[in-house]
Amino acid sequence: MAEIVLVRHGQTEWSVAGRHTGRTDIPLTAEGEQQAHAIGARIAGREFAAVLCSPRIRARRTAELAGLEVTEVDEDLAEWDYGDYEGITTAEIHKTDPDWYLWDDGVPGGESPDQIGTRIDRLLAKARRHLDDGDVALVAHGHALRVVGARWIEEPVRVGGRLRLDTATLCRLGFEHGRPVILEWNSR
Repeated sequence: MAEIVLVRHGQTEWSVAGRHTGRTDIPLTAEGEQQAHAIGARIAGREFAAVLCSPRIRARRTAELAGLEVTEVDEDLAEWDYGDYEGITTAEIHKTDPDWYLWDDGVPGGESPDQIGTRIDRLLAKARRHLDDGDVALVAHGHALRVVGARWIEEPVRVGGRLRLDTATLCRLGFEHGRPVILEWNSR
């Protein structure tokens, strides 16, 4: 059966610093560009019926350097909208809100877990339609792809909080006995 391959974008200055990067459109670092090339080497020769990509430049550049031909740029693959917490770290947030947990609380001025869950469910419905034609690649961001993983296996958004996802990694989603499963996660 066909698979969905998740590609997290390469390193950015903000990912190194642990800053929440949702709407801010920042480029890959030189290291991030090298990481994207390495992703390309790992998926070389693999054909995709569809490649859906976040509109953010860090994801689009990762797809380009990995040799993926994007068939659709999809706003549903954008990173979690961090609203008031855009550009700051979890440690900084905990100074004023020590109990804050993205996966339960969402973000003031940004998205709630239910909101991102709704758009990821919509995205997965689209990806499933392409699976009849072959494998599908989704190129996006850490938290959004963690939600993809959780929702793929029919779990609540908060389960994504238990699925660590580093920059420039691959994941594979598929089926076992007709049921959605995670085949591989956070792989370099």
